[in-house]
Amino acid sequence: MKKLALHWKILIGMLLGLVFGFVMLQVGGRAFTEDWIKPIGSIFVKLLKLIAIPLILASLIKGISDLKDISKFKNIGLRTIGIYIVTTVIAISIGLALVNVMQPGDGVSEETIAKLTETYSENSSVQAKIAEASKQMNTGPLQFLEDMVPDNAFNALSNNKLMLQVIFFAIFLGIAMLLIGEKRAKPMKKLFDSLNDIVLKMVDLIMLTAPVAVFALLANVVVSSDDPDILYALLKYAGVVVFGLFLMIVFYSILVATFTKKNPFWFLKEISPAQLLAFSTSSSAATLPVTMERVEEHIGVDKEVSSFVLPVGATINMDGTSLYQAVAAVFIFQALGLDLTFGDQITIVLTALLASIGSAAVPGAGMVMLVIVLESVGLPPELLPIGLALIFAVDRPLDMCRTVVNVTGDATVAMVVAKSVGKLGEPKVKNWDDNYEEVK
Repeated sequence: MKKLALHWKILIGMLLGLVFGFVMLQVGGRAFTEDWIKPIGSIFVKLLKLIAIPLILASLIKGISDLKDISKFKNIGLRTIGIYIVTTVIAISIGLALVNVMQPGDGVSEETIAKLTETYSENSSVQAKIAEASKQMNTGPLQFLEDMVPDNAFNALSNNKLMLQVIFFAIFLGIAMLLIGEKRAKPMKKLFDSLNDIVLKMVDLIMLTAPVAVFALLANVVVSSDDPDILYALLKYAGVVVFGLFLMIVFYSILVATFTKKNPFWFLKEISPAQLLAFSTSSSAATLPVTMERVEEHIGVDKEVSSFVLPVGATINMDGTSLYQAVAAVFIFQALGLDLTFGDQITIVLTALLASIGSAAVPGAGMVMLVIVLESVGLPPELLPIGLALIFAVDRPLDMCRTVVNVTGDATVAMVVAKSVGKLGEPKVKNWDDNYEEVK
């Protein structure tokens, strides 16, 4: 009998998690879910984060050292950054167009605003996001470049939040290996080639538990959800965001069909396990090992491309988050009865683009970026907590959705760049038990 495909197993796990969560919510089983179900999902996410930095380090160094020519790396790098900037601007523009046409903020009653303000404006999480955004805004214009360069490689490798520093170190090391010549670099190259194979096998083993893990993650999301009445009041706003994110998926599909000549439905099917995990974890960084495995083995993107494009994308390419910020910023102004000029909306495009580059690929980073965007278009400081309170109730489910778009965008750009440099080949799928007979 044919084995059930991984994406179907994960999808079944998600659906069962949603059903279980709703049942627990009705019977008052929140404590049981948090004590006995949530840890399973947390362990899974920790395992993915555990291998993220070793995978980036090994994969990127292997990819660069395989190039044999630094000019190839320059071509890949420039195309990657350029395409990421273009897709982010398109995402923000789609968000602004939808929110201006549908105007979801006009339908929010004063009673709902008052209730949301009372519930969330003093929330510790909201205040923390405002404090973090203020800290980022007080830095210099080149601070993000300074932050990319580590002063201690081991410190960078020990912190998942310092992903750009790890990427910088890996690129620096890979280029140095190229420059000392193939013969001298051979021992180090063998080490990282072997480490890369080992970490990818770890991804395969971790993915065996994915269906159970997403069950636990989704069940916990449901039982910890907020007041349903508040969620219904924000349904129109959430609907605009989700519709915009759907349009981005359509845009990616068009890019895949046009530039790579591949069937977009095949592309979405092959990347779907990474998309489902992105939805469950709300983290591009946690999903990165799975995204790399799917793009390399199941889509056929050469490691020389994927090892650079995907880690960089997980850090600086946040199309879904940028689209959400555009919608959220205008929605808040609409709901509070404030006006935004055309110039303000251009400012949103530029600020959201720049904020996405320096934002961490972790849950909740989008809210910090949103604070920066709101302050850039002149939202009074006293209204900032109220503005965030308006959208805080639905931020987690929307974070799940926009992370799916972020991951899909990374995979799309990897395909497009690979095709443009002749590095898009045939898929070579590896299974967790390929070498099992040797050690049995």
